[in-house]
Amino acid sequence: MSYFISIKTAIIVFPLIALLFSIPFVLHQYHKYGSINHYRVLIVYSFILYLITIYFLVILPLPNKEDVIYKPNMVNLIPFRFINDFIRESSFVLNDPSTYLKAIKEPCFYTVIFNILMTIPLGMYLRYYFKCDFKKTLFISFILSLFFELTQVSGLYGLYSYPYRVFDVDDLIMNTLGGKLGYFIMGFVDNFLPTREKIDEDSLEKGKVVSGFRRITMFFWDIFLYVLIVIFISLFINNKYIPLIIFIIYFIVSPYFKNGQTLGSKFLNVRLEFKKYKLINMIFRIIFLFLYYFGSIFVTFTIIFFIANNFNLNGTQEFLLLIMTFLGIFIFYLINILALFKDKKIYYDNFFKVKYVSTINKKVDSKIFIKH
Repeated sequence: MSYFISIKTAIIVFPLIALLFSIPFVLHQYHKYGSINHYRVLIVYSFILYLITIYFLVILPLPNKEDVIYKPNMVNLIPFRFINDFIRESSFVLNDPSTYLKAIKEPCFYTVIFNILMTIPLGMYLRYYFKCDFKKTLFISFILSLFFELTQVSGLYGLYSYPYRVFDVDDLIMNTLGGKLGYFIMGFVDNFLPTREKIDEDSLEKGKVVSGFRRITMFFWDIFLYVLIVIFISLFINNKYIPLIIFIIYFIVSPYFKNGQTLGSKFLNVRLEFKKYKLINMIFRIIFLFLYYFGSIFVTFTIIFFIANNFNLNGTQEFLLLIMTFLGIFIFYLINILALFKDKKIYYDNFFKVKYVSTINKKVDSKIFIKH
């Protein structure tokens, strides 16, 4: 029953962990490949879910602190002690086949098998996606198992005064064995799966085109870096014009002299290519973007506050007005996002004569060259 509790908890926690992981994952994928491969997403996020699940299987259920008291023999350093435990505690009788089925349903047997099964997927992931050889898979399987055992013997890193589960060298052996088995199993399974090299090549090929989501990521990544730089500079220079000066340098001066790339777009392998009037279009484009996406919100709320303060609206009317405002802003952004996802460009791209060019092409060529 505790196994189901652990798995259920892992499924509940997974969305939050996945959300926190998504930002660095997306940035890394666009930086390295220029695209996000759906098959890679499935592999990586399933691996995260797997790690969360086995971690909770190790630590859950958590006992009450008052129930955790000092107990002797919470550390077993005798290898293969589980064999003696099985013979002593189970109903297994060698010359009585009728006891076999009953014995494998008892904890002294299925916990050992569970410790093997628990790390079989780890060995499979390590060999298939992370391209680990046998020795490295063996080492990582052992280290992960050791981490779990130390987590238990430490009382969940000191949360409990005493260990509430046994540190067992047999668990280390079984977990490591599971990783090895997973490695060998994947040797048969990976013939039916696309190779890691194929996934990388497909990602790089897809990265030749700047997708709508890549543009959105670049937009917010640039804003984040800009704000970060402003905050950092403001720690040393106290001047009200710092945000404006850095804005001009970051979004206009730097792209003009750096082949249409800001610090953020360079990291994501994207550059802006203007057909003509590069500097003029660059200046008016960035001003337009910030007025369009941020200035419009400021103006909208200014109007809303003016209406609320001058037309004697009651509480219900003010609430409905606020809801309608947020709904309108949501629809506004949704329309623009859908336009980017559909055509990978939007109407103002044509107006400012700008084209988003992926610089990942060079990486594709170099990879193919190395491969040949």
